[in-house]
Amino acid sequence: MNEPWLIYGLIFGAAVLGVEALYWLVFRTRGMQKSVNRRLLLSRRLTSRTEVLDALRLERGFAEFKSPALAGLNDLMVQTGLRVARSVLLLSVFALGMVIFAISSLAFGVGLISLCIAAALAPALAVLVLRIIRAKRIARFAEQLPDAIDVIVRGVRAGHPFSTAIDLVARELPDPVGTEFGMTADEITFGLGISAAIGNLYRRVGQDDLLYLVIAINVQSQSGGNLAEILSRLSQLVRQRSKLRLKVKALSAEGRMSAYFLSAMPFIIFAVVSLISPGYFSEIRGHVILVPALIYGVLSLTIGNVMLYRMVHFKF
Repeated sequence: MNEPWLIYGLIFGAAVLGVEALYWLVFRTRGMQKSVNRRLLLSRRLTSRTEVLDALRLERGFAEFKSPALAGLNDLMVQTGLRVARSVLLLSVFALGMVIFAISSLAFGVGLISLCIAAALAPALAVLVLRIIRAKRIARFAEQLPDAIDVIVRGVRAGHPFSTAIDLVARELPDPVGTEFGMTADEITFGLGISAAIGNLYRRVGQDDLLYLVIAINVQSQSGGNLAEILSRLSQLVRQRSKLRLKVKALSAEGRMSAYFLSAMPFIIFAVVSLISPGYFSEIRGHVILVPALIYGVLSLTIGNVMLYRMVHFKF
């Protein structure tokens, strides 16, 4: 047998084994980590449930503010699930503002206009990013919520207390449901009322279907009744709402794609024209009508996006 072909064959086999090892090391390990929620990971390092609950609340920045604006911003940050310190967030917004100021200075020069644009856009973009992250996390929570309610129903029917049934959800389901219900179970264990703990759960997550769970538990705690039967019907209701939500999302996909395309088209045209003819826009850069035209374009684009958003997003 020719020795070069043997060497090539061994190299090929080593490359295949290396790719397979990388797959098992990265992707399968990541999948195993996703199957374990954050609360269980902290429970392995910390000794008591009090330390775990305090660590989770500290990571999420869960705090009380008297100002409605600060309270709303804090709730938005908590509902994203990000473990980011407030100082890091403020520093990121400041860095984003500096980048926007540098970009706007190329068009309008270094001055008050560029400073105002940076001061307005940087916080707005930061809030927009937080809302997008929050929406994705709420969508994942909504997918897992019916299964979480089913676990509670099975636990209650098996004779477990309600707090123990919630703790079963924390041990069996991944994030975000596992950690959130685990914090609720810890709060109930440490003496907080069930209604108040479920209310805190809704505040930390912000998912609309959780309101049904809050109302069902409050009504059952005040008037009595079969909690397992109530939650079983609630699980069916949440699943039906989830199916309807997915159907609406599929039917409105064309409108969302139209909004993305129409929003990106002016910027794509500007980039293509600047690439083909770099000096095309240099003649109008100092024109008097440039700023009013840009303001009109931004307002028109904003109004169009708002109208398209209202057409494809509605409550049901």
